[in-house]
Amino acid sequence: MIDVTKLNLEKNRRIILISDIHGSLDLFKKLLNKIDYTTDDYLFINGDLCEKGDNSLGVIHYVRQLSSKSERVFVTKGNCDILHRYVFEGQEAILDYMKDGRKSILNEMLEVHNKTLDDFHDMNDLTNYYYKNFKEEIDWLDSLPTAYETEQSIIIHAGLNETLKQTDEKAALTTPSFYEKGHSEQKIVIVGHWPVSNYRINDISSNNSLIDYDKRIIAIDGGNKIKRDGQLNALIIEDDHLSYRFVDSLSNKSYVQRDYTPTQPIKGTVSYPHFEVSIIKEEENFTLCKNNSLNVKQWIKNEFLKDRNGDQAKTNEVSTSILSVNANEEVYILDNSCEGYTLIKKENGEVGWIPKSCI
Repeated sequence: MIDVTKLNLEKNRRIILISDIHGSLDLFKKLLNKIDYTTDDYLFINGDLCEKGDNSLGVIHYVRQLSSKSERVFVTKGNCDILHRYVFEGQEAILDYMKDGRKSILNEMLEVHNKTLDDFHDMNDLTNYYYKNFKEEIDWLDSLPTAYETEQSIIIHAGLNETLKQTDEKAALTTPSFYEKGHSEQKIVIVGHWPVSNYRINDISSNNSLIDYDKRIIAIDGGNKIKRDGQLNALIIEDDHLSYRFVDSLSNKSYVQRDYTPTQPIKGTVSYPHFEVSIIKEEENFTLCKNNSLNVKQWIKNEFLKDRNGDQAKTNEVSTSILSVNANEEVYILDNSCEGYTLIKKENGEVGWIPKSCI
């Protein structure tokens, strides 16, 4: 059984849900400021406070401060919040992870006392170090519930095994592409974990929160620290109305010089793990391909096709959307190195290509 906390929320308060902060303390503070968070609000943080960013420890300490100031702050654990277990269980593969990914809370904990992995004789020695110096933070992470259940929703990091009762911790914390799997609960299930842009295979590429009342799923992981155009999302529920806001770390701002509307609607995203394609037709700037695992057609920028072998090729994560823009519109430049077109992110979160002549 997983640890599920049931809550009765007051009707007249705003509900804010954020997930996958991934050690981005400054971005998290920026988001709270943007949405005018106060202690009158309910604030849910749906897992993955840690890893990938520069300040996982800072996020933990700040969230604990928020919790101490308001009884309306609720935090679930995510898969990235329990990596210390691999050390305590003696799983040596975690050492390779720490060496390969320097931005980890496990490394942060070492750096606080000017330590490296070379300073420890074995896993027991490393375990003792973490317990001695960071027991309070570790115990707090372990104490977090796996899910919250309210009158209208289930808030869980990654997903369910059909129903909440059937769900074990592994499913709760690590279920991939939950939106595609679905569930059998009658309540809306709110998840993070899997970046929402992975689901926008046939829609305009973006990392904005995905709200699907028919499937009773809301996915809010904006790909912060995972995607180059990733963002930190806040889902806001107020008077039964849902909205979302986001912040990101992009800084290469530019302005559109002229209006542009594509001659045909071209939408979509190439995302993990669907990178193998079959080439159908190559044109000057884009190539029409069939995504082999998804069996959908996508227009992929020529420069993003690699390892060509006959009509087979591989690609990277990239938007396959061509966007409309207006003169004087503010955008962020993601990639200006390709022929003919520039990859941008709009202020509404849409990501895609526009002709270079527009910038």
